[in-house]
Amino acid sequence: MERRSFLKKAGAGIAVGAAAGMAACGKSEQAAAPTAGAAAPAVHTGLPAVQWRMTSSFPKSIDTLYGSSELLANRLREITGGKFDIRVFPAGEIVPGLQALDAVQQGTVEMCHSCSYYYVGKDKAFAFGTAVPFGMNARQMDAWIIGGGGQALLDEFYSNYNVYSFLGGNTGVQMGGWYRKEINRLEDIPGLKIRIAGIGGEILARMGAIPQQIAGTDIYPSLEKGTIDAAEWVAPYDDEKLGFYKVAPYYYSPGFWEPGPVVHFYVNKSEWDKLPAEYQAAFRAASREAHIQMTAMYDHKNPQALARLLSQGVKLRSFSPEIMKKAYDVSRELYNEEAARNPAWAKIYAEFEKYRKSQNAWFGVAEADFDRFMQSVR
Repeated sequence: MERRSFLKKAGAGIAVGAAAGMAACGKSEQAAAPTAGAAAPAVHTGLPAVQWRMTSSFPKSIDTLYGSSELLANRLREITGGKFDIRVFPAGEIVPGLQALDAVQQGTVEMCHSCSYYYVGKDKAFAFGTAVPFGMNARQMDAWIIGGGGQALLDEFYSNYNVYSFLGGNTGVQMGGWYRKEINRLEDIPGLKIRIAGIGGEILARMGAIPQQIAGTDIYPSLEKGTIDAAEWVAPYDDEKLGFYKVAPYYYSPGFWEPGPVVHFYVNKSEWDKLPAEYQAAFRAASREAHIQMTAMYDHKNPQALARLLSQGVKLRSFSPEIMKKAYDVSRELYNEEAARNPAWAKIYAEFEKYRKSQNAWFGVAEADFDRFMQSVR
């Protein structure tokens, strides 16, 4: 998609949407304001005061991700009259972001807000809780987890780590990253030094790329100095803040390694089991609200951010069909190899893949037809 094409389609909607969004969201993107005059929720006077700590895998600066934790905590205080109080801590204040699950498992904190695929070093099956390359999109992941048996499979797996999981957000399909030069053919992949982790990095490595593990704060200087050639991050709203476009002008899509990444709230099992049933019900309701809010806010903010990036001269590109097909084929090779040696992966993957195919068959009918037409309208 070219810059002019995007701006033409998005410009008018952005102007209206931004004004509406400011009125509707204002400061409280994280929590919808109660209706004026509405009575506070009734609180059972016999319920105990409970204080928890939640460590996030995200800094406060990534407000759409971090904000879901605050929404959960604020909503629980409202529902329980302050009796169920969760304090939220950004990454690094209690433990580093990538150790959040360990802190919950060990009882250092009662809960965390994190991504399952951060822990594939323990077991690659962790990836299914968030995203696997060429997996399912955000709506399909919701369908699998809520209605398709995914929650039961994840619960069984997570029980080995002493946690329960609850949906806590989704970014939607992410972008394919920032590149100092164009990547048009398969021949452009070998030798490409790209900041990417996890299974996506393994796939690109098998295609000849050189994955790099670099902290978010070090990406910009690494691109600027040419230490790396490319870097993936999230999507326009988050990417814009880090200024990658100044040193790597080519912005690719899609991020096939993150087609619908789910963020979860993980709760220590013994702490959850001690909660009164009323608090458990309140938690489930608040976490589901936080889950929906995150996707909505990314869908609201990304078009505006992309328009601003394009106005700064960013060159929007798509990965070629040959690159996508090769990456897809490599992903299936990797998955089958993992299934042969990892029973946990094999069990979840068999059900996940069946569900993915069923969802794609359905989405290829009404959804795809409608989307193709709407994308063609000027």
